[in-house]
Amino acid sequence: MKAAPADQKRLLDLAEIDSTIDRLTHRRRTLPELAEIDDLAARVARLATQVIAAETEAGDLAREQTKAESDVDAVRVRVDRDQKRLDSGQVSSPKDLANLQSEIVSLTRRQGDLEEVVLEIMERREAADAQVVKLAAERDELAAARDAAADRRDAAFAEIDKELAEVRTKRSAVAGELPADLLGLYEKLREQFGIGAAMLQGGRCLGCRTSLSIADVNRIKAAPHDEVIRCEECRRILVRTPESGL
Repeated sequence: MKAAPADQKRLLDLAEIDSTIDRLTHRRRTLPELAEIDDLAARVARLATQVIAAETEAGDLAREQTKAESDVDAVRVRVDRDQKRLDSGQVSSPKDLANLQSEIVSLTRRQGDLEEVVLEIMERREAADAQVVKLAAERDELAAARDAAADRRDAAFAEIDKELAEVRTKRSAVAGELPADLLGLYEKLREQFGIGAAMLQGGRCLGCRTSLSIADVNRIKAAPHDEVIRCEECRRILVRTPESGL
C-alpha cells in the first residue's frame, strides 16, 4: 500500500486520539464510585431485609402482648367478680365458700403468672423495636451514602462524556483527512491490536517495543517514502519520522 508520508504521520495523531478515547472509556468503566455504589446497594438491600424481619418480629410481639394483656384482663375480671361475691356474703355454704376462696387464690396466682408473661413480652418487644430503629437508621445512612456516590458518579460521567465528545469530534476531523484505504487498514489493525499505528523511533517499534533487526532497518531504509511499512513483529503500521534513526 502507498500513502503520502504526511498522511502516514497523521496516523500517529489518530493513534494518540484513540489512546485518549480508550483511556477515558476505561476511566468511565472503572470509576471507583461504581464499585462503591454496588457495595452500598448490596448492604442497603441486606439491611432492608433485616429491617423487615425485625419489624415482623416486633409486630408479632405486639400481637402477643395484646393477647397476653387480654388474658390478664379476663382473669382480673373473674377475680373481681368472685371477690365481690365473697364480700357480699351471698355465699353461705361452707363448701361453696371454700371453693370460692380457693378459686380466688388460684386466679390471683394465674393473674400474677400472666402479668409476668406480659412483662417478659414487653421487654422483648422493646428490644425488637429498638432493633428496628437501629437497623432502619443504618439502612438510611447507607442509602444516603449510596446516593451521594451516585451523584459523584453522575458528575464524573458528565465530565468524561463531555471530554469524549470533544475528542471524538477531533478524531472525525483527523480521520476525514486520511485516504480511505489507509484509514481502513489502520481501523482493521486497531480492532485487532488496540493500536493501529506506531512510530518507528531509533530502530524500535513503539507499538510492541521491539527493536528491529539490522535487516529490517535496511529494508525500511530502502523502501520508498510513500510505502506503508508494517512491523514484522506486531504487524502494526510503522510510521517513519526524523526520529526513526534511518
